[in-house]
Amino acid sequence: MMRTLIACLALLVPAAVAEAQDLRQDDPPIADRLDDIFGDDVDTNSGRPSSRPGRVVVLRGLDKVTARTEDFEAVIGEAVTFGPLTITARYCRKRPPEETPETFVFLEVLDRRTDGFGTDIEGEMVFSGWMFASNPALSPLEHPVYDVWPIDCRS
Repeated sequence: MMRTLIACLALLVPAAVAEAQDLRQDDPPIADRLDDIFGDDVDTNSGRPSSRPGRVVVLRGLDKVTARTEDFEAVIGEAVTFGPLTITARYCRKRPPEETPETFVFLEVLDRRTDGFGTDIEGEMVFSGWMFASNPALSPLEHPVYDVWPIDCRS
């Protein structure tokens, strides 16, 4: 019985993985879909949008070795560097003052690598997802030396 189940799974799993890869290739990039996702974020009382997407994300970076922090800004769609990290903010939004305060951003973080002689080689994507200013531990960047979290979203 167990062997039959394993044989069936062995046949099904490669097909499911191939289908998922085909779907991912056909999907538009996340940045193109975010306005569709949040475009109808409407305050039910007034019928107006509860907030607008921002153009600049304020981030705070921590070097865990030296215990130094640095605040820096990232324009949506443009890459900024913090140590060996290349950070690209794809989307940010901040709730208006009359609602519960929250800032959330979609970040992609690439850890640049060198060949030992200072020449950049292909980096590794170490984070791609949402971060929330009120709860940075909810979806943290897991890096041994650096930490990054959102502070603010500005228009």
